[in-house]
Amino acid sequence: MTITSTPRRLSSDLPPRPPESTDAPAETPAARPLRADGAAALLVEHVSKRFKPGRKKKVVTAVDDVSLRVERGEVYGILGANGGGKSTLIRLVSTLLTLDSGRIEVFGHDVTRDEMAVKRLINRVSVDAAFFKKLSPYENLVYAARLYGLPARDARREAERILARLGIARTRLGEPLEQMSRGMQQKVAIARAILTSPTLLLLDEPTTGLDPRSKLDVQAFIEDLREHHDATVLLTTHDLAEADRLCDRLAILDRGQLVVEGTPDELKARVQREHGLPPTLDSVFMTWTGRSLDDDIDDDDKDGA
Repeated sequence: MTITSTPRRLSSDLPPRPPESTDAPAETPAARPLRADGAAALLVEHVSKRFKPGRKKKVVTAVDDVSLRVERGEVYGILGANGGGKSTLIRLVSTLLTLDSGRIEVFGHDVTRDEMAVKRLINRVSVDAAFFKKLSPYENLVYAARLYGLPARDARREAERILARLGIARTRLGEPLEQMSRGMQQKVAIARAILTSPTLLLLDEPTTGLDPRSKLDVQAFIEDLREHHDATVLLTTHDLAEADRLCDRLAILDRGQLVVEGTPDELKARVQREHGLPPTLDSVFMTWTGRSLDDDIDDDDKDGA
């Protein structure tokens, strides 16, 4: 897993959070209203990105005129087959790729004009791990925290808390990462991202390759972020059950285009009502893409993963 090294966010970069009524009943995850309080957490408008793999290969449009809006406090999921454009979109939001057309804003900051302000607000976790593998989880997290300007004492305490929440026993905090499973390394990458308190957390298939117990630990941690912290999550996943469990809304990308968007319940009800199919996300995905989530896009389109 890789993570972008970005400065710690500044309070001035964020719009104020609106006051919440003390008279309202406690929210449940399913009924939690979105905080549509001005600037969107993420605004994507008519965004396109093309690649030319080689002189003799055709230009690949990885993201094709995509528009979406993610509200503050929302977990927004992006589904798509391998090569469908999910990871390219994440990289565009995280400023790792430049736009060919369109615009992206993170809490009102344009990713092109205000790149450093955007980097203060985000952190990204991807499938491929990148650590100092001779060092322990604890040492990796404390090092990352110091890069972000966090005090050493606070960093140590918070690192222990986050790692414990992800199911990593205290007795293992001193072991070299190279001696740990891929699943354990993925948990450490997620912990490292959370340690910097990003306001927009970009999770690119964070549970891929995890064993069932580790996957549940990570999913529970994302739910905790959603309910108890002022964080917004953009999540790509191949796990439809995970998307159903975690996401407030979903978008499906097919060959770089956004083909359908809605809450999981809305999409399942729609596929049953309009197509007479079982109300499942499998039916939703097959209906709007014509393929299984495990299918790959043609080889020429792989750059759009």
